[in-house]
Amino acid sequence: MNLASQSGEAGSSQLLFANFNQDNTSLAVGSKSGYKFFSLSSVDKLEQIYECTDTEDVCIVERLFSSSLVAIVSLKAPRKLKVCHFKKGTEICNYSYSNTILAVKLNRQRLIVCLEECLYIHNIRDMKVLHTIRETPPNPAGLCALSINNDNCYLAYPGSATIGEVQVFDTIHLRAANMIPAHDSPLAALAFDASGTKLATASEKGTVIRVFSIPEGQKIFEFRRGVKRCVSICSLAFSMDGMFLSASSNTETVHIFKLETVKEKPQEEPTTWTGYFGKVLMASTSYLPSQVTEMFNQGRAFATVRLPFCSHKNICSLATIQKIPRLLVGASDGYLYMYNLDPQEGGECTLKYYLIFPYM
Repeated sequence: MNLASQSGEAGSSQLLFANFNQDNTSLAVGSKSGYKFFSLSSVDKLEQIYECTDTEDVCIVERLFSSSLVAIVSLKAPRKLKVCHFKKGTEICNYSYSNTILAVKLNRQRLIVCLEECLYIHNIRDMKVLHTIRETPPNPAGLCALSINNDNCYLAYPGSATIGEVQVFDTIHLRAANMIPAHDSPLAALAFDASGTKLATASEKGTVIRVFSIPEGQKIFEFRRGVKRCVSICSLAFSMDGMFLSASSNTETVHIFKLETVKEKPQEEPTTWTGYFGKVLMASTSYLPSQVTEMFNQGRAFATVRLPFCSHKNICSLATIQKIPRLLVGASDGYLYMYNLDPQEGGECTLKYYLIFPYM
């Protein structure tokens, strides 16, 4: 969650960046005076793992799982990427690019650097540039997603600035894998599941969340966030087992969807007028416009969270902490909100703890 472009929020506080690592075991926070890492192993406290004050105005800080490898970008040198070993306090390498770095993504195979109209794919072992995707559609938000799976190591990024096309790129074999026409409106959020076989998408309209199989690009789930208003989706995140998907926005509500396929029961002839009417209604959907038919087939939220704020940029994560599923929301107000999720019943999640990002 890069807050550096939001002059109103970032200017009034120390916080410039916050993000969860790939397996949701730690939280990275960038600020005007450096960066910190916090462990997410406990609900009782937010334990600080590391603090660095050598680099000011840290607008991007990405940690590789629970390792000591960290990628850093500063507002003072926005075109320069530093890769460091934070426990040793040493810089491994640095690279300069032709334009401002908007996002950095890591997994155990690749490091991705996203510029507005270009993507660089590095081999994370020696940081050599393996491939450059040039002349991408304008992507001022630096929207992209990288799968954390070693075998299904895919990169997703917008294929258009005017409609919701997703380009899927195989970063191991360095070739395009698919183009998915996901939405009519431009993309707002992308997220892979941990296996790299599912990709969640949301558009700028923000009412519908779709999940596609990867690399085939087949739509396998569709969820409706709401119909009353269009919203700005801030973050999409799968649980590590791929069973749940969370979606946060600029509203006070976070939606959690359950990815389960309902087994169809053998059809029986209705014995009541209500049953007969239901059968006719379902049959009639084949004659309705496609937009109406889609609404009949869209899933609703399995669980919801009511945040104590709205209009703050935020990032969400689904993690298992002390054997209990939790929804974590890091917000630009400087707080980490933690909610308990009931994986069987769903419903409205309860606020267990909220912990402030200790400013530097």
